[in-house]
Amino acid sequence: MRTPNLTRYAWLSIAAAAATIALKTTAYVLTGSVGLLSDAVESLVNLVGAVMALSMLTVASRPADEDHSYGHSKAEYFSSGVEGTLILIAALSIAVAAARRLLAPQPLEQVSIGLAVSVAASVINLTVAIVLLRAGKRHHSITLEANAQHLFTDVWTSAGVIVGVLAVVGTGWLPLDPIVALLVAANIVWTGTRIVRRSILGLMDTALPDSELAAVKAALDSRLNDGIEYHALRTRQSGARRFVSLHVLVPGAWTVHRGHELLEDLEARIRAAVPNVTVFTHLESLDDPASWDDQQLDRDRPLPAAPRGAGDGAR
Repeated sequence: MRTPNLTRYAWLSIAAAAATIALKTTAYVLTGSVGLLSDAVESLVNLVGAVMALSMLTVASRPADEDHSYGHSKAEYFSSGVEGTLILIAALSIAVAAARRLLAPQPLEQVSIGLAVSVAASVINLTVAIVLLRAGKRHHSITLEANAQHLFTDVWTSAGVIVGVLAVVGTGWLPLDPIVALLVAANIVWTGTRIVRRSILGLMDTALPDSELAAVKAALDSRLNDGIEYHALRTRQSGARRFVSLHVLVPGAWTVHRGHELLEDLEARIRAAVPNVTVFTHLESLDDPASWDDQQLDRDRPLPAAPRGAGDGAR
């Protein structure tokens, strides 16, 4: 199956980030709110993350080649990992700016215009986030999902900042603005940590989630009977691509053709149960004791000794 080119969604994210940076920076200049400044900084991170997503989606869409026979889909984890790290850096910069403003509070100006501009930026982010999230789930792209979650975080951040600014206006208590900015930074840390963790798990060849693993086992159980068994079931995920491998044990009297037909059917059932999956099967005999020695990742059983005279050529 050809990997879909998802770069158009990255371009959409870049355009949204550029627009929101301009709007939120304008809102900060008008009001002087450090909360709105924190919002603009996060949008700058959105832009960097979107550019990174564009480059990695471009790589991930390349077909398999001699050096990457399993394709390039794992490149997506680099994008989501970088974006998660950038989110954490943005949170730190927001916290520093908020701490300084907490020590030296300043009055806010032109609040109405500033908030209107911020709301407009949030609407852009919300719309693009919904589009990216749907595309990410449809195409099983961790890059698009991470980008969407980042934008959703930006929307909630903006909502919190707006509430904080309104609270300052209503109460006159200036420290509320930097306090809200600190809460925003804490929320961003949580989101960034979650994205980085998911990227690390992907690079470590983590097994398929429980729901997909259950679907694989159900597909196998629907075809197997008392005369057929399987073991050494292993799974991993690489970007949008899943990999499943297993050993299928059949009676030793079966013909190669019959065994091959069974494997073809099992592989088709797994592909129907789990999207974007590559299946590797290995046929073994129930009657051979050696079939039970390879259930671990590394097979410890030594090679059998060659029969006497084996390898001797005709003289």
